[in-house]
Amino acid sequence: MGSVDVPNKQRAAVRKGTGESATAPVEEVDVQMPGAGQILVKVNWTGLCASDKSLLHDEWKDFGVAMMDATRGIAGHEGAGIVVAVGEGSDKRWKVGDRAGIKWIASVCGECEFCLNGADEVHCVAQTNSGFSTPGTFQEYVLAPSNYASKIPEGVLDEEAGPIMCGGVTAYTACKRSNVKPGQWIVLPGAGGGLGHFGVQYAKAMGMRVIAIDGGDAKRDLCVKQLGAEHFIDFNTTKDIQAEVMKITQYGAHGVLVTAATKEAYATAAGLLRPNGTVVVVGLPKDPTIIAGAPPIMMAMKRLNFVGSVVGSLKDVEEALDFTARGLVHPILSKGKLEDLDSFMEKMSKGQLPGRAVLQVAA
Repeated sequence: MGSVDVPNKQRAAVRKGTGESATAPVEEVDVQMPGAGQILVKVNWTGLCASDKSLLHDEWKDFGVAMMDATRGIAGHEGAGIVVAVGEGSDKRWKVGDRAGIKWIASVCGECEFCLNGADEVHCVAQTNSGFSTPGTFQEYVLAPSNYASKIPEGVLDEEAGPIMCGGVTAYTACKRSNVKPGQWIVLPGAGGGLGHFGVQYAKAMGMRVIAIDGGDAKRDLCVKQLGAEHFIDFNTTKDIQAEVMKITQYGAHGVLVTAATKEAYATAAGLLRPNGTVVVVGLPKDPTIIAGAPPIMMAMKRLNFVGSVVGSLKDVEEALDFTARGLVHPILSKGKLEDLDSFMEKMSKGQLPGRAVLQVAA
């Protein structure tokens, strides 16, 4: 096993309590060294995803989804850093000093029907998930399967790579699943948020014409001036969003990518589409009564499509990173320290974190 000097102890944000009052203070925990088929990554930066907040605060308990005991209370799934130890059998792909990314899907079995079907590996029946079923990236040193950690290319900073491990690849694959072609219209409710601002950039880089929906002048400036959306609709001042989309597109958008996890976003999405259009379901509301869909007569008469999208395959992550390496996509970052995790989750709840939140982990 190749390695550099690795301490026995490390800093980690460990969950205390349950529900909305749960916190994740930083404390000292043991460092786990890699076994066969594993690498140990020193995490320089980790993204803070809305899913992390949902898991730490038990927001998905009504769906039967909760952090498992195997995580040891350590969430996080958007890590980027340096390989500091290589376990047995992993030296053909990794060496100490390589840059690696840790994502939501920590490992797949490679043998089930979904894994053998290529891109469907995201549905592997035996997958493990960072911060959900294995300890996540809210710690200085994290173990990762050597065959499923992601290589970080030159030209991509660690603080950029971390959020791409989930938020970026989620937006990228959602754009692909929209089936919107270059020159066609795509609408993004929640365009100024952590997922949405990625969606604007990937859609634009893929040749789509972007209509961003969000609220306020700051979000307008972000979406149009910084990210390059062609149109911006302010939901605070626009009385009829559907009419405004029809005015811009004539017949409606070819696709709607819903990153906003709100009842309003899902209730209005179908009405923004033209015939044969597609709604991509991405934002995950904690309210189990919120449904993505449309009245059957509307779906049938307009031949509408509703598709779900979640993260992406190992290849999808590679492609998403390449957009940044080529200078086409750059996350807008709100930066903090690992010790800021609880305060950042509070700010996230209040919509006070522009773009994507990232936390510096390694001291």
